[in-house]
Amino acid sequence: MNVKALLVAFCLGLAVTPFSDSIADDADQWLERMGSAMSQMNYQGTLVYVLDDRVETIRITHMVDEKGSHERLVSVSGVPREVLRDSEGARWLSGDDREVLANASSSRSFFPELPLVNTSEAVDSYAIQLSSIQRIAGHTGQQLDIVPRDKFRYGYRLWLEPESGLLLKWELTGVDGETLAKLMFTDLKMGSQVDPAELQSAREALDADTSQEAPEKNKVASWSSTSWKASKLPPGFRLASHRNQASTDEAFYEHLVYSDGIATVSIYIEPAENSPAMEEGLSQWGTTHAFIREVDGKVVTVLGDVPAATVQLIADSVNPVAH
Repeated sequence: MNVKALLVAFCLGLAVTPFSDSIADDADQWLERMGSAMSQMNYQGTLVYVLDDRVETIRITHMVDEKGSHERLVSVSGVPREVLRDSEGARWLSGDDREVLANASSSRSFFPELPLVNTSEAVDSYAIQLSSIQRIAGHTGQQLDIVPRDKFRYGYRLWLEPESGLLLKWELTGVDGETLAKLMFTDLKMGSQVDPAELQSAREALDADTSQEAPEKNKVASWSSTSWKASKLPPGFRLASHRNQASTDEAFYEHLVYSDGIATVSIYIEPAENSPAMEEGLSQWGTTHAFIREVDGKVVTVLGDVPAATVQLIADSVNPVAH
């Protein structure tokens, strides 16, 4: 989900704080508070997302009540798009014809993915620093830097509202510290300032003439052992989850997820005859890289929001497990 625009915030001039055990503890608490704030608080505002020369603007309203969380996103620029997410799933209204599509199985947040990190797992791969304070969208933001220790992962700069921990601004950084993408609030209301009418209007529009996505035909099972594995991984990456998915026509794929505590890389293995024709080698979509190769009649796809070197290193080492 991408949104862009430039925002100039006034720096109040605190120097970068050196990394230490006490700072690591503080950083862990900041990240925990951020996760709670993004999911449990009421907030409303305009988000701008910048990636390369593309700028998108989205209006977001997030509210929580006794029925759970409710979230509405509306594109302010580009193709008309609207999303409503609640405990019943997600509904999309997209395009000039305002076609509505619903998916009751989807209830995850549509706010861009955030690095909700366990610092005890990530400390070997990242340095974590409390940095400067800035003024963003009329609010004070404490900067928290998550700096990669090698070329195999991206870094983050986060600006969090001190009292609540709510994310005000987010930057994804490359291996040389350059900014690859950024997302920020340009205006923001919290708590009782949020106007629930912005959420209600979306619910009324999306409830009318809604078409349901076809139910999934695939059956998913988790297994204790893998049929495939990556024998070479960047330092710090470990197997986080694994599943096999079988369908009615006996086609299947295996899905492995490796994580370093912040970054995640997915590996999909599926029969070549059931996979759409895709060119082997490296591909890129924004900040996401993928590497595809064929092994023993299977298509191996390694995908992640990580540098190109990471997906290529992992993909080259994916092979069947010897039994």
